[in-house]
Amino acid sequence: MHNNNKQEELPVKKSLMIGLLGALSMAQAATAQEYNASQKAHELAQQKLIIDTHIDVPYRLFNDWEDVTKATQRGDFDYPRAMQGGLNVPFMSIYIPAHLEQTPGASYQLAHQLIDSMEALAWRAPDKFAMAYSVDDVLKQQQQGVISIALGMENGSPIEGDLKNLKQFYDRGIRYITLAHSQSNHIADSSYDIRRQWNGLSPFGKTLIKEMNRLGIMIDISHVSDDAFWQAVELSEVPVIASHSSLRSFTPGFERNMSDEMIKKLAETGGVIMINFGSSFVTQQANRYGDIIRKQIAAIKEQYGEGSEEAERRIAEVRAKNPFPFATLEQVLDHIDHVKNFVGIDYIGIGSDYDGVGDSLPIGLKDVSSYPNLIQGLLDRGYSEADIDKILNKNFIRVWREVEAYAAKQ
Repeated sequence: MHNNNKQEELPVKKSLMIGLLGALSMAQAATAQEYNASQKAHELAQQKLIIDTHIDVPYRLFNDWEDVTKATQRGDFDYPRAMQGGLNVPFMSIYIPAHLEQTPGASYQLAHQLIDSMEALAWRAPDKFAMAYSVDDVLKQQQQGVISIALGMENGSPIEGDLKNLKQFYDRGIRYITLAHSQSNHIADSSYDIRRQWNGLSPFGKTLIKEMNRLGIMIDISHVSDDAFWQAVELSEVPVIASHSSLRSFTPGFERNMSDEMIKKLAETGGVIMINFGSSFVTQQANRYGDIIRKQIAAIKEQYGEGSEEAERRIAEVRAKNPFPFATLEQVLDHIDHVKNFVGIDYIGIGSDYDGVGDSLPIGLKDVSSYPNLIQGLLDRGYSEADIDKILNKNFIRVWREVEAYAAKQ
C-alpha cells in the first residue's frame, strides 16, 4: 500500500457499524464494474480546463523520490498520466504532519523544502510544468500547453503564529491554506482531534483569516472542526473552499466530511466544496472498515498472543475474508449529485486527494488519468457540458478571482 503517512496520523474513530462485515462481500460486487470513457469524454477532458485542488505529490516525493516528469511505478500522479487524463492545474499540497507543530521551526522548514521541490520540478521540465500564482497564469499556461503547478498548504502550522511568515508563504506561491490537519494547532481545532482547545478558531486564527483575505490566500476549511468552519465563514470577507472534502450525509458521524447545513452555508457565501475521491470519504462501509478490522485483530491478539503463529494465521484469514470495500465512481457521482440537487451546480469542484489516501481510491478513479471516467459519468447522468465545465474549473476559478479581487483593493 502506498502510504505517505497522512493516514497514520488520523485518530481511530470510535463508532462501529454492527454487522457491517457481513455486508462487505456484497459491496465487492460493485467493484467488478469497468469504466470505459467514450471518445467524447476524452475529448472534453482535453478541451476543458481541469483543476484538482488537492494532490499530495510533494510529500510523496519527499518520502520516496521519483521523477514524475516521466511515467512512474508508484503513486497516482506523473506527467504522462496527467496528460492522458487532461489535468491542467494540480494544486500540489504542501502537507505538514501535525506532530511537527511540537518542534519549533520544523513545520516552517519542511514547508519551504516542499515548495523548493515543486519549483525544482518546474525548473527541470519547463516544457511540461510551470509555477502558477494566479488565475491569469493558469489560463496563459493552458494555452502554452504546460501543466500549471499551483500550491496549497495543508496545515497552517508553518505560519508559527507570525503574520510575516504568512506573507513569505504567499510570496512563494501558497494560494490556499488548510487551517489545521489531524490535530488542533495554534490556528484552529481539527475535526479529528477530540481536544477542542479553541472551540473553533484561536484568537490568532481569527486574525489570520483577515490577513489571508488581505493578501489573497484562499481559506480552506477541510480538516477543521465544525465550530472552526462556522467561525471562518463568518469572519471571511470572501468565499471559502473545502479543498478535499465529501459529504457527511453519506458517512454519518464522520466530522471530516461536511454536513448539509455546512454545505448550505458554504453556498450562501459563494464557496465551493471540492469532492474528495478517497473511498473512506465516499461510503460508510469504507469509512468504518478500519475500525472493524482493527477490533477483530485486537481480539485475536488478545486471545492467541501477539506475534504468535496462530494469531498471525487468523489475522491473515480475517484480512483475506474481508477485503477493503472500495467505493466506485458511481458513488463519487452520488456526492456530486447531492450537492447539485441541494444547493445547485455552482458550488462543486474536484479535490481528489490523489497521492494522499494510499490505495483506497475508488474503482474507476484510480489515478490522474481517470478524469475522463468522471466526465463520462457526469454525461451519463445528464450533466450538460456547461455544468461539467463548472465542476472542472469555473466554480473554483470564480472563488479564486473573488479572492484576488478583494486583495487587490486592500
